[in-house]
Amino acid sequence: MITLVSLLEEPSAGEMLSGIFKRLLPAHVVPIIIPFEGKQDLEKQLVKKIQNWQKPSSVFLILRDQDAGDCIAIKDRLLEKVKISGKQDCSLIRLACRELESFYLGDMQAIEAGLQLSGIIQQREKSRYRIPDSLGNPSEELKKLTRNSYQKIAGSRSIAPHLNLNGENRSHSFNVLISGIKSLINS
Repeated sequence: MITLVSLLEEPSAGEMLSGIFKRLLPAHVVPIIIPFEGKQDLEKQLVKKIQNWQKPSSVFLILRDQDAGDCIAIKDRLLEKVKISGKQDCSLIRLACRELESFYLGDMQAIEAGLQLSGIIQQREKSRYRIPDSLGNPSEELKKLTRNSYQKIAGSRSIAPHLNLNGENRSHSFNVLISGIKSLINS
């Protein structure tokens, strides 16, 4: 048995992972999802949480939004904390380019199915949605696109079970997350 411990910036990311883990993880991998109260809380408690983790055969996923920050600097800072914990060999750090909602905007079919809306898939060909990781404010884009039907936690819970996990999501950061999780649990 492998325990996949996911340390997350916020509860909506936990809802998203819960929705995809059911389809992504084999039976021998048990997920534990630990959301924090924002990125500062995550970074503040990260070393202690990983260092004090006692369950053998555990691997760690750290996931947070990039927001307006420098992707490389954020990842380096998180990597330094993971190194301090001594668990860098069994840890994976992933950033959602800009925000978690980029993952959803990369799969219009999942939005339409999850929120039970019509006409969303046709928006896929608009130039602004072709590369969702480059959007400045994906959460606002998603609210506009869904005419305010999207709410962070409930929306994540509804959309995640419909996300394509086979590399067809237009969000590169989502596809990198999925391939990273697969590598982490198979190493």
